[in-house]
Amino acid sequence: MNRCGVTLVSVHILVLTLCVNTLATSNISLRTFIGCAVREFTFLAKKPGCKGLRVTTDACWGRCETWEKPVLDPPYIEAYHRVCTYNETKLVTIKLPNCVPDVDPSFTYPVAIRCDCGICSTSTTECETI
Repeated sequence: MNRCGVTLVSVHILVLTLCVNTLATSNISLRTFIGCAVREFTFLAKKPGCKGLRVTTDACWGRCETWEKPVLDPPYIEAYHRVCTYNETKLVTIKLPNCVPDVDPSFTYPVAIRCDCGICSTSTTECETI
């Protein structure tokens, strides 16, 4: 069973990303694991006009191989950067509690089905460079 998870969606939810065939956290060390796998992730779903609600979902999480090396021609560096990101997701919609009358209580978030190490896509992931 492939599962995965973490990425920032447009409603400011940080979702971590990882992928491997089945990640049993009790069988591996998260400090030394290199790869991409599913991991349970809890966040606070909220939007203006509604109370927040804690949601537990599957998100991608992990570390992927990355490297840089100097080269003689511009841009003077060859880079290979991959991040643990969603490969396949499903969207789940919940209703937030205690919303004011003119606010739609619906809140949609991604659930990771499968994740892989890949190029960071700003459409599904918060991509940061140092």
